[in-house]
Amino acid sequence: MSDTVVVGLDVGGTSTRAAAVSLDGIRLGTGRAGGGNPTSHGADRAAVELLAALRAALADVDPTRVRAGVIGLAGAGRILADPGGRAAFDRAWSDAGLRCPYAVHGDALVAYASGTAAPDGTVLIAGTGAIAAQVRDLRLDRTADGHGWLLGDAGSGFWLGREAVRRLLSDLDRADLPGELARRVLAELTGSTEVATRPRATAEAVVQAVTRRPPVELARLAPLVVTAARAGEATAQALIGEAAMLLAENVARIRPPGAADPVVLGGGLLTGDTPLAAAVRAELARRWPDAPLHPAGDGAAAAAWLAARDLPEVTDPAALHALLVPATA
Repeated sequence: MSDTVVVGLDVGGTSTRAAAVSLDGIRLGTGRAGGGNPTSHGADRAAVELLAALRAALADVDPTRVRAGVIGLAGAGRILADPGGRAAFDRAWSDAGLRCPYAVHGDALVAYASGTAAPDGTVLIAGTGAIAAQVRDLRLDRTADGHGWLLGDAGSGFWLGREAVRRLLSDLDRADLPGELARRVLAELTGSTEVATRPRATAEAVVQAVTRRPPVELARLAPLVVTAARAGEATAQALIGEAAMLLAENVARIRPPGAADPVVLGGGLLTGDTPLAAAVRAELARRWPDAPLHPAGDGAAAAAWLAARDLPEVTDPAALHALLVPATA
């Protein structure tokens, strides 16, 4: 077994995952903690979760064996530009017993590396938010969207939830009988599928239910759209089709026509067997027929690979990727 260990962390808004691996592909430890994104939770709280995940991953590992580490998170530039935030992460790293350097990369790069070892390509992520990024020499080169729910994130879970509510309100404005998706959204927001004798009253109740919650919680309605589309509901299928076109357009802003390098698909809406994943794959295949499509995989393992690939003893990064990052079907 190789004596050299690398550590990778995939830091999200709801969970933090860590992996400690040796250079011969042995998974020595894993850790999981709560959301560690400093933008969502503040740097100090994020550092607490980072430390918890690190300690779990290193429970059976001598931290002096760790030669390098990578932390992947959304908004990496903000933590790097904030001396207080970087200091909090430095303390967590040191408190875990680590003395090696670490790098901070954006979550889009880590998602890309979880799907392929190719140095150049594109990653498209759609979960609560949405972003497309072009990768050059395993560095983020250009991005499209990822502007947040207020100004962008077209085709995301937030977008699907908001558009589903808009369709419901449109039905109520016309005094039309809500369709299946609209009834599901109505029940989720108000607890009932009943429409008042005066539809405007029901519309006002829907608006109040939405505005009482943080706006981003509209993303919680996205699974209703996905489920309804899978069952063949017309409005839901139309929303899925529109979302797929918007996501593909984001890719088109940064990816040259005819490009044949890989595209990695990440985020809960584009991994697994979802109607949106299928629609996006079809649209990307139509626009870039020669480009292989890969699902994103284990982000913590990919972060560990990014940490390892620049070590002097690593002479074949692609072969190391096959060892460290589990293939995803």
